[in-house]
Amino acid sequence: MSTRSLITVPRQDIYDALVSSPDVDVRLWTLDTDAETEFGDDIDRVAMVIWPHLAHKGNDRPLHALPGLRWVQAMTAGVDTIHPYLPDGVGLANAGAVHAASTSELTVGLILAKRRKLEVFMSQQQTETWQFVRQTSLADSKVLIIGAGAIGTAIAQRLAPFEVEITRVARSARHDEHGAIHAVAELPSLLPLHDVVIVIAPLTPETQGMVDAEFLRSMPDGSLLVNVARGGLVDTDALITELESGRIEAALDVTDPEPLPAGHPLWSAPNVLITPHIGGASSCGVPRLHEMLRSQIRRLVAGEPMHNVVRPLSNA
Repeated sequence: MSTRSLITVPRQDIYDALVSSPDVDVRLWTLDTDAETEFGDDIDRVAMVIWPHLAHKGNDRPLHALPGLRWVQAMTAGVDTIHPYLPDGVGLANAGAVHAASTSELTVGLILAKRRKLEVFMSQQQTETWQFVRQTSLADSKVLIIGAGAIGTAIAQRLAPFEVEITRVARSARHDEHGAIHAVAELPSLLPLHDVVIVIAPLTPETQGMVDAEFLRSMPDGSLLVNVARGGLVDTDALITELESGRIEAALDVTDPEPLPAGHPLWSAPNVLITPHIGGASSCGVPRLHEMLRSQIRRLVAGEPMHNVVRPLSNA
């Protein structure tokens, strides 16, 4: 029997990209079948599982039957849906900067669409209407970015040429190569000073619902909320109340609930632009994902530290 490590992948394109990896075997597995049935005598060789994009909704213990499992690798930046299924001791890595280019592009597009009223002009085009609508420039705006990871950094870099003033916020205050980062505890004093607030923080028990009624009331009149992280970061009912008041606007690539069901009041709320969680779903995402996975497999085989570690491997 082979002693080579076995890596499972959830999609054919990933299989095609990784199947030629030296020193490992690659097998398609979407977690929809029991590990014992799927792998048989090879079950001890499964060392890494690449987690499907969609949250696993089948057997709640598919990974616990894998005695040699060392790492679960996410294809997303957020890993909130994976944690409940992780066996003790197994490491978890996210996709890090894989989606930084694509998501930051969408973020800039959403801001421009709302500030320059592009959705209004698209509607006018359908009715062949030529009508002036007052707009707000992105230039000279004060932009608050909540989240200082790879995607938050990419957003800041892409916004800089638009002549904006950028403030970054993370869980704790610090400095990095790009400058100062404020602590999340400073939000009450920072929110009233900013025209655009971008949410790109991870969803955790601490950040669940952080954009609540008080947060939204602290945003100035005419300001724009952009959520490209996770829908659960925002109190949807509180947001709808603010949108219906006409006081603020929003651009959302993620919602709570998600997918947003037909008839949900957020669909018909005024002053909101909604896209269906497409931040990372562009042509640049797939090749970056493939290269990141190749790199992680090389590190696994070589016994080198993994990149983008969310929960370290433990032998306890």
